[in-house]
Amino acid sequence: MSALSTAGPGAIAADLEAPMAGPPRAGGRRVKIRFKGLGLPIYTILALVFLLIPIAYTFVFSFNDSGKLNIAWQGFTFDKWLHVCDAQGVCEAFGNSILVGVVATVLATALGTAIAIALVRYRFKARSAISLLLFLPMATPEVVLGAGLAAQFLSLGVNKGLGTIIIAHTMFCISFVVVTVKARVASLDPSLEEAGRDLYGSASAVFWRITFPLLVPGIAAAALLSFALSFDDFIITNFNSGAVDTFPKFIYIAAARGIPAEANVIASAVFLLAIVIVVVAQVSRAARAKRLARIQ
Repeated sequence: MSALSTAGPGAIAADLEAPMAGPPRAGGRRVKIRFKGLGLPIYTILALVFLLIPIAYTFVFSFNDSGKLNIAWQGFTFDKWLHVCDAQGVCEAFGNSILVGVVATVLATALGTAIAIALVRYRFKARSAISLLLFLPMATPEVVLGAGLAAQFLSLGVNKGLGTIIIAHTMFCISFVVVTVKARVASLDPSLEEAGRDLYGSASAVFWRITFPLLVPGIAAAALLSFALSFDDFIITNFNSGAVDTFPKFIYIAAARGIPAEANVIASAVFLLAIVIVVVAQVSRAARAKRLARIQ
């Protein structure tokens, strides 16, 4: 009797459904290529490459030995890094951005922190309405916000300049500060402040010795976010700056004739500084976590 006649129907079906064996490699091993699970890593790598290409272009062309136009590669040089202020207006615009960012950050952080504490700790009329109004600048397109502020300054007869830029940046940064600090205030343990009051601490002493130190991480995060938004803003600034140039505005105007290499130098330096700050923060955080683990 043949092998097919002795095998059952289940064995015959299994033989028919078995995949055809691929061509064997040397030594009798079959090649198996598995793509399962590679989709997300490939997508992540492509996204990072797409995001880093403009930054790499800016960094490379900061070493370009170019004249007025910085479009084609002319040769490698350190001269642009050593004489960064040779390009007319670039350092002045960068200084204006730093000034506006610092002042707007200080004002927005101080006002936003006070508003966040009031919204979380106190109950008063129009509290919900104020919370809603604080979210409107975050949801409003910057074109609408900038045009509205420009119309207000025009109707009031205010001359546009650094002052109007600072007011505009402070206004839209307050919302981000309130949202960030509000989350931190809501996470605080009220029993810590109650313990301070039980020890006969005054309201100011409890705030500065207990509440404020606990809020510092949230306030610092809000301040960094505000400075980044202010330094990077172009649309609202363009509506309310008048003849004053900030760094994003200078880049936009210079892009029509070729961004000078000195502007690429400043942009690269800011990016490298941000990377250094993040690395130092992460290293210090890891070291602090290790010390706490040893103590425990």
